This record gives sequence, C-alpha cells and structure tokens, in this order.
Amino acid sequence: MSEPFVFDPRCDLCKTPFGAAVCGQEVTFTCRPLTSEGFTHCALVLHREFSGQSQEVELSPAGFWGDRMCFTTVFQAPEEPELIWYHFRFWRDDGSGCDLDKTGYRSDGQPLSWQLTVYRRSHTPDWYGGGMVYQIFPDRFRRLSVPDPAGLVGNRWVHQNWEDAPTWRPDPDGEVRNRDFFGGSLAGITEKLDELAALGVTALYMCPIFESASNHRYNTADYTKIDPLLGNEEDFKTLCAKAKERGIRVILDGVFNHTGSQSIYFNADGFYPSLGAAQSQDSPYSDWFSFHPWPDDYDAWWGIRTLPAVREDAASYVDYIIDGEDSIIRRWLRSGASGWRLDVADELPDWFIEKARKAVEETKEDGLLIGEVWEDASNKIAYSQRRKYLLGSELHGVMNYPFRTALLTYLKGGNAEGFRDSMETIRENYPPEAFYANMNFLGTHDTARILTVLGADYPPESKEERANFRLSPDQRQRGVDLLRLAALALFSFPGVPTVFYGDEAGMEGWEDPFNRGTYPWGQEDTAIRDYFALLGGLRKQRASLRQGGLRWLCAEGRLAAFARESAGERSVAVLNAGDEPRTLTLDWPWENCTDLLSGRNFAPVDGELHLALSPYEGLLLG
Repeated sequence: MSEPFVFDPRCDLCKTPFGAAVCGQEVTFTCRPLTSEGFTHCALVLHREFSGQSQEVELSPAGFWGDRMCFTTVFQAPEEPELIWYHFRFWRDDGSGCDLDKTGYRSDGQPLSWQLTVYRRSHTPDWYGGGMVYQIFPDRFRRLSVPDPAGLVGNRWVHQNWEDAPTWRPDPDGEVRNRDFFGGSLAGITEKLDELAALGVTALYMCPIFESASNHRYNTADYTKIDPLLGNEEDFKTLCAKAKERGIRVILDGVFNHTGSQSIYFNADGFYPSLGAAQSQDSPYSDWFSFHPWPDDYDAWWGIRTLPAVREDAASYVDYIIDGEDSIIRRWLRSGASGWRLDVADELPDWFIEKARKAVEETKEDGLLIGEVWEDASNKIAYSQRRKYLLGSELHGVMNYPFRTALLTYLKGGNAEGFRDSMETIRENYPPEAFYANMNFLGTHDTARILTVLGADYPPESKEERANFRLSPDQRQRGVDLLRLAALALFSFPGVPTVFYGDEAGMEGWEDPFNRGTYPWGQEDTAIRDYFALLGGLRKQRASLRQGGLRWLCAEGRLAAFARESAGERSVAVLNAGDEPRTLTLDWPWENCTDLLSGRNFAPVDGELHLALSPYEGLLLG
C-alpha cells in the first residue's frame, strides 16, 4: 500500500475475506490514517443499493502498524443479497475530519466508494467448468449436403460453394437481410463430435437453432421447431445423446427478449396460416407485443422493425417460455440440452431471469443458465436499474467480455498491470462461484476474429476493405505469435475457456458477417489447432487449471505471470507479450520444473527458477 492510500480491500491486512461475502458472513475491515493528520476516530460508512439504507459503524482503535494508528471492526453482511458501497470517515476530538475513499483523502464531493457484493451461495453444475466450451454458428460449421430452402419462412437461398464469402452488400432496398445460408446442420455437428472431443471440448454452445428467416437465427420464427435447414428434433436429440457419450454437453441460445417479424407469433407477412399479433388483435399472441397504435407502430429491439420486442410481463408469454409444464425452456432441456445462454440478458427483467433459473433447475438438477452481459455483471445498470444477475438466484455466470477486452489491450501493446488490475476488479466483485463460471473467450459471433485483431495494424474503415482484407504473411505471423499467448491465458485463467468455432483453425475476418465464414475443413492451420488441443488436454488433466486459486507472480510492462494452485498441484502461466527478450525469477521450492507446452525441463537453483524468455514466448510450468 502506497501513499496516500491507507486502505486496500485486496490486502488481507485490510479486509477479510477477500472479495464478495456470503449473506450473513462476518467481514473484518481494518484501516489506518496518517499519524500526522491527528485523527482519533474512524467510521465505516455504508450504503445498501437495493434496500436504500445507509449506516455508519464506528471502528475501534487497534494499536499501530508501524507509526500509524490502526482502526478495525467486524461487520456482519446482511441476510439478504445486496450490493454495498462503502468508504471511511476520520475525525478528531474537535469534530473536524475528512473521508477516505478509492481516491484517497477527500474533504468534499461524493465519495468514490468501494464495492462489497453480498450474495446467496449457489452451486454451478460440475460438468460446466471441467474442460472447454466450443461455440458454433450452426449454419457455418459443417454441412453434409446442400439443402433446398423452398417453402421455408423468409426468402432464403443457399450457397452452392461452401468456400464462398458470406453476403454483406445491401439488397436493392438498402437492407442486409442475412438471407444467404450455407447449409450447416445438426447432423454435420454430430459427425464431427470425435474431433471436438479430441480438441478437449466438454460443452457445445450453439447460436440459435430454432426456425428463423435469417442465417443467424436471432429473429426466432418458432421456438418449438428446429430450423429445417439444420434438421429436426430427432437430429437434435441424437446430437445431445452422442455428445454426452463423449463427455460433451449442449448449451442452447435463448432469444427471449424479441422474436422475428416473420414469426408465427407476429406474422407480419402472413407466412403462417394462424393469426399473428400483426394481423389481428384477437391473436393469442397479441398481448406479447406493444403497439402504438396497432398494427404499424410497435416496440422493437433497438428500433429494428424485423425484431419486435416481447413484453416479458405478458402472463401467456411467461407461461409459454418458462412456467408451463411444456414451456420452451423445459421442453428443450428434456430433449437433451443441458443449459441455456440468455441472449441480451440486459433486456430481460431480473424476475424473468430468476424464473428461468428456477425452471432450468427444476427440469434438470444440473442445468446451467449463462447470460450475455458485456460489462462488469456485478454492478451493471440496465434501463436505470441496478441488476442482480450474480447474487445467487439468477445466472450461474456470464460471458466475460471484460476478460477479452483487458487481455487484448495487454497483448496489443498495453501493460500487464492493466490486465491484472482489470481481472482483480472482476475477481473482487464477483461471487467465487460466478467468477469460476465466467465464460472466458477471445472472440464470439459478435466480435472480429481473434487472429485478425491480433495480427492487423488497425481495422480498415470501409466495409469493402474489411470484406477483402487478409493478413499479410508478416501480420499473420505476428497474429499467430500473440494468439498462442492469448490461448495460454484463456486456458490457464480461472473461468471456463470458450473457443469460437474456427479460431483454433486459424480463421480470419473482421466483424459480422466476415467473422462468420464457413469452417475450413481440410484447410485448417494444423499447428494452431494442435496447440489448442494441447491446452484443452492440459485443462482436463490438471485440477489446478480447472479449480485452483489465482495468485499473481508478476505484472510488469509486457511480462505477466500467475499461478493456479489446488491440492498440492501448481500450474504457472508466464507470458512475454513484448518483442524484446525478458528474464524472470520465480520462487520454486520443488526439485523439478517442466514447461507443459514444450516438454522442456528447467533446473531450479536454491529454490529459485531463472527464466530467459524470448519475444512473444509463453510457458505453462508445472
């Protein structure tokens, strides 16, 4: 701890336990003012976000740390989940004083408080964190034959050539409607399960698979049907059963904030024979949507008229999606799925997510519920409401966009201190169960391909340039070097490593639709794929990588090192993200040391390990 800070919640001398607290748990706070300030009293000032209550707890003098007076108190966390903001107030016998917050001493203004997350303990399914998640964009992974889209909802067409680029130019109306398909199928995924198992995959997360007019299928047309271009319900059941035989679970994408305008529920173009909400106010789905007035003006997700927003508080909708005996969530879990990922979780009310969690666990005891949240999910504000995603009754975990952002900033020229501090903020704010359930990733269907991001100097400005962009040989080599470091961090950091299909094969591409090309079967970069498979295997073999604690050993400039430890097993990740050689000395009280990536052995000297790291070199020591 350095001046002027006299309290650090990440230091066990100041606060125990580390991070979030379980409901009712005792938390010890200790702080120390500068002796020159002459403070004789100290209070812990707390504000509870959800109850709106504030309180002050006076600390007791507890002797000195060095030449500084020490104050301490034991605070009992509330019995209900809460988000608590706190700082300290110091004063003298004459009543004069000031506040201590995250910025140091301050005598005026609104304090920038520390955060204490209070949560109810819950259990994350054991199968989820045991290996790696593999995200598939179903239309682009594997096709067994060229399907015929005739007679299906939407004006679809199918590329005859699997290696075509996705269509990106607007149609004559100026719209990009995502009506071009490649014909990937569930049976195609089933065919490749052995290869996925060999990669180390233990869970498949598939982007939406239900009937839809668009290739991304985020504008659902019918939640009860598998899209015919992908197969049918039997194909889905077969995929789940065959995957489970190989130790692989299936996670579905639930798009429950909006449907498609071309859906059986809205039916704007009259494709379905039944009455949709856009056709008749007597439709059984009419109260699912908000019209201003009916039928031409309605709420839509981000104003996109092809995505009419659903009223989650409509009783018949809640029954259809969650509560009913044969609700969508329950039905597809019974058909073989092991969990759901909630699309745009920010758009769903807390009570809706809590109901979804209850339905998942009632239907399948070891069912999983993950949410799409792009920020720190412990304190996220959405639509002016502080959210309760991680407090024990809603999501098991979230997509960890802060991990990707911080890691890429570091690898692309930032410093390791920034990566460490960003991740320590998440570790401090999240309940441990949620922190270890984070879906960590380098890329998704919503981001540019990781190899392109790491190799390119900057993104091209125009869509045309992005469509035709390919890394030069030098750029690709730089991208591969950094990708190896990124993958090492991904597989060795707490959370669940998640790989977007084709990243392990060396696919390139900027954002949608260029990141959604077809998997290059027979043309994979085998060196990258083998490296990912090695990391996937180590993740499954080593308990320390799956569930070990986190201890930072170095975060200095372009050099980072952290240890994962569990039941006497230790794994240490070392990354040199710079273009210059670096040296690093680590305490190593064991006789042997091996880089698990290369098999190279190191000889500790007097309990220390002296490492010479080449530019862009990564080690996984054990």
